[in-house]
Amino acid sequence: MKLVVVSAGLSVPSSTRLLGDRLAAATAGRASGEVDLRVVELRDLAVEIAHNFTNGFPGRALSAAIDDVTSADGLIVVTPVFSASYSGLFKSFFDVLDKDALAGRPVLIAATGGTGRHSLVLEHALRPLFAYLRAVVVPTGVYAASEDWGAEGLAERIERAAGELVALMPTPASTSSSASAGVEEVAVPAQPAPGRADGFHVVPFAEQLAALRA
Repeated sequence: MKLVVVSAGLSVPSSTRLLGDRLAAATAGRASGEVDLRVVELRDLAVEIAHNFTNGFPGRALSAAIDDVTSADGLIVVTPVFSASYSGLFKSFFDVLDKDALAGRPVLIAATGGTGRHSLVLEHALRPLFAYLRAVVVPTGVYAASEDWGAEGLAERIERAAGELVALMPTPASTSSSASAGVEEVAVPAQPAPGRADGFHVVPFAEQLAALRA
């Protein structure tokens, strides 16, 4: 199971990266199998993202990040709030991706900000963005304001969102044989030749309908 965190935090240390790490830990803790965790720090890719817009080609680091994101079984995306929305760096990275790259992919959205008044950024900016990309966004988004760290409620939201993401991600059990899940394969008996059933002639429905119209 491959889990990828995309963090658009700019500072070091970053509360955005911290929230991403906590969400990843909660998700890995709930997963039934081994988790291959990758972290994409957009701060380190800013120059290559800008160059991609001007020349149309991703650099080596950006190409690797794109490969990780587009091959992930689940994504955790975290952005700081700038001007009541996601950051420009965050949006630019997802603009670089092919429009179909995230179709059907489970995504957990999260954001950080200096005040709780920006919490609706999850619903008016992030969720519409990933709905447009046809990703499957988990119901619970996680917003962490400065006052939320260490306060009641944040840990519960993280755990709830992580559980929802894990429920959408493929597991080793989902690719095993149906017998291991208690489902028996039932052989379908061969169908009789067209027009006959146990020796009796069967009139096709189209012929019956034509006779009624006559």
